Amino acid sequence: MTDIRIHPLDASSDTIEQLATLIVETVAGGGSVSFMHPMELERARDFWWGSLEAAARGDRVVLGAIDNGRIVGTVTLITSLPPNQPHRAEISKMMTAASHRGRGIAMALLKEAERIAIALGRPHLMLDTASDGGAAGLYEKAGFHFVGEVPDFALKPHGGLTGTRFYWKQVEPASSQT
Repeated sequence: MTDIRIHPLDASSDTIEQLATLIVETVAGGGSVSFMHPMELERARDFWWGSLEAAARGDRVVLGAIDNGRIVGTVTLITSLPPNQPHRAEISKMMTAASHRGRGIAMALLKEAERIAIALGRPHLMLDTASDGGAAGLYEKAGFHFVGEVPDFALKPHGGLTGTRFYWKQVEPASSQT
């Protein structure tokens, strides 16, 4: 993973275009990231525009893995949660470009999301992944604990149902909440 930088993204038109292209590629390849195939580029742009606006408000952090000026991976740390959950965050929209898979980018994105979660005082992380073709192996390798699986929870991008596996991880001992 040499020369790949990971940092929070902003809502520039170039960033939105690159993220839109990445999510369209991910969905076309069967990645279960809440959208159905075919995903229109305009819908992808709208999604990322809203996500990056939420990041600007402090409701989330959208990280990008950059290789030679190109976004080749992303993950979102959602921090806007109900008032009784100030200690946790959710990992969402983990994607790596097909051309860059198997290089440790997803793991590096997860580790940076964990670092930011600790800095924000949100050491309890949750995530979910599709049972069919999801990233369960990655999350388990990263130390996430399997909670359970809900069968037929979501549609696969190309149709048909898949279960969803839920995971949690404590990235820092929680201080007592009062």
